[in-house]
Amino acid sequence: MRLKATAHVLAIAGLLLGATALTIPAFAQEKTITGGFDVGPGGFPKNFNPLAATGGFTWLKTYFEPLVIYNADLSALEGDLATEYTVSDDQLTYTFKLAEETWHDGQPFTSKDVKFTIELASNPASGSVFAGRLKAISSVEAPDDRTVVLKLSKADGGLLSILAQLMILPEHALGSMAPESLATSTWWSTTPIGTGPFKFTKYVTDQYVELAADDDYRLGRPKVDHLINRYFENAAAAVAALRAGEIQFTYVEPDDAKTFDGNADFRVIEGDSFVVNYIGFNQKVDLWKDERVRQAVMYAIDRNAIIESLYGGAAKAAQCGYVAPHLVPQGLNDYAYDPEKAKALLAEAGWDKINGDKPITWLTYYGTPLAANVMAAIQAMLAQVGINVVPRVVDVPTYNGIVYQDTNPDWNEFPLIYAGLQNGPNPAGINAGLNKSQLPPNGANIMRIEFDDLSAAFDAALGETDATQVDAKWQDVCRVMNKDLPWATMWVANRYGVASNNLVDFVWTPAPAGGPYADHPERWDIK
Repeated sequence: MRLKATAHVLAIAGLLLGATALTIPAFAQEKTITGGFDVGPGGFPKNFNPLAATGGFTWLKTYFEPLVIYNADLSALEGDLATEYTVSDDQLTYTFKLAEETWHDGQPFTSKDVKFTIELASNPASGSVFAGRLKAISSVEAPDDRTVVLKLSKADGGLLSILAQLMILPEHALGSMAPESLATSTWWSTTPIGTGPFKFTKYVTDQYVELAADDDYRLGRPKVDHLINRYFENAAAAVAALRAGEIQFTYVEPDDAKTFDGNADFRVIEGDSFVVNYIGFNQKVDLWKDERVRQAVMYAIDRNAIIESLYGGAAKAAQCGYVAPHLVPQGLNDYAYDPEKAKALLAEAGWDKINGDKPITWLTYYGTPLAANVMAAIQAMLAQVGINVVPRVVDVPTYNGIVYQDTNPDWNEFPLIYAGLQNGPNPAGINAGLNKSQLPPNGANIMRIEFDDLSAAFDAALGETDATQVDAKWQDVCRVMNKDLPWATMWVANRYGVASNNLVDFVWTPAPAGGPYADHPERWDIK
């Protein structure tokens, strides 16, 4: 298949952290778009290294770029730094033709940069979250400056989606650094060099990032001169700044989105988050070894009541990792709310001896009021059947430091989690969190799930080369998830953003992990 490159960048954005005074630069006679476009309401002011990022690609994509990218409605992949690509019939050879572009320091972008980036991202010493996901690549060849050839040891139906989140990095700037030093390097937040439509100019700690237009960008100089991404302490502060005209866009919670209905000054954007929220059972602790205990958790939670009362109906209950009809087979257990059944299962499993009413830490990085209310509701429901969970909310860096640890980890720090993982638009997204081949430090299987039937189902789906059989293979994954319950899958919720009507040709899509997707920031303008 062949693909023309029409790609581009995502982002504007920003958010203000804390109550301290904030001074945003004023640019006389220059156009500036300011927003909250990082990692959901509030943002994540330490999210600069795209090799380690688990979200926020909307913003990172304004100055870095991947080879390929989803289109704005997330229905198909197209080229970005690759002008086109071809895949062999056996899906073992991928050939990319590269765009003519320069790095922000004027050096030429070539195939050497792509080779360097893929090999670096495949090296767990770099702190890359892609290491386990790129295992199928056996070699990266750069036969000339404008061509890259990937050879695979086995077919991988998720590879292009993974490459869509892998930002290409400059070999000439990073090649001399030891891979293990990159994770803590200040380069990412001081002098990063990309190929996108905007250049990184300044980061004011925990307050904002400032970018400037790249006059030489291959798709044309951006219409605005500056993008500013502000960081906020919470979603309410971001909404207040939006209403005050200080920013032109932010993610919002469902309840906040409703308050903008009918307001002629703003546009509410709603769509599928493509993220499945789940309760994760750490398989390294004995609490969850018995399948009946995991089933009891599902039966104890009235998901439909939570969806209606807290999400206002803007979510779909998930019986596996997916809710898309073509991925969900008939005959699944819907785990309808049944606290008496939950109690009976716990009694059969001997829960009193396994744990009884001892408190169980329930770790999450979700710090929004909505998430707090959801977890409180679940906590009360689980308490009714004899499972005593205690929520612990931490920021994203702390969370990642806990769950990805692979040297003498303290499993009791995270026996249970509340999290989300990309479940689309390519269903291969959740493979990283469930396949036994994806255990940390190389992968994102943070619950250390090593279920043979589940891993075999994932491998079969990823290796399917007959397009007419792919959906059936992912339905098999769904069946195994529903039966074995590696996670207690909750729901897939909608996601919301609000944009000022002063923005012109502005594109935002509620994308998993913040995309990236082709939103063309070089075309954005402001009245």
